[in-house]
Amino acid sequence: MADAGEGLIDAQNRIQERMDERQEERARRANQKADHDPERIRRTESLRLAYTELSRQLASTAHTARKQQLTSALAELEKQLKALGARVH
Repeated sequence: MADAGEGLIDAQNRIQERMDERQEERARRANQKADHDPERIRRTESLRLAYTELSRQLASTAHTARKQQLTSALAELEKQLKALGARVH
C-alpha cells in the first residue's frame, strides 16, 4: 500500500508541475501578443512619422506663433508615444 500512495503523490506532483508549466506558457504568450499588437505598432509608427514631420516644419519656420504651435504639438506627440511605451526618436 505504501507504494500505491507514493505513486499517487508523485502523479499529483507531476500534474501540478504540468499545470504550472502551462500557466507560465500562457503568461509568456500573452506578453508576446502584447508586444506584437499590430494596432499598437501602427499607432506608434504613425506618431513617430508625425513627430518627424513636425520637427522638420519647426526647423524651417520663422514665425513665432507657428513655432509655438509646433512645439505644443510635438509635446503632445511625445506624451502619446510615452503612453504607448515607445521612445520618441
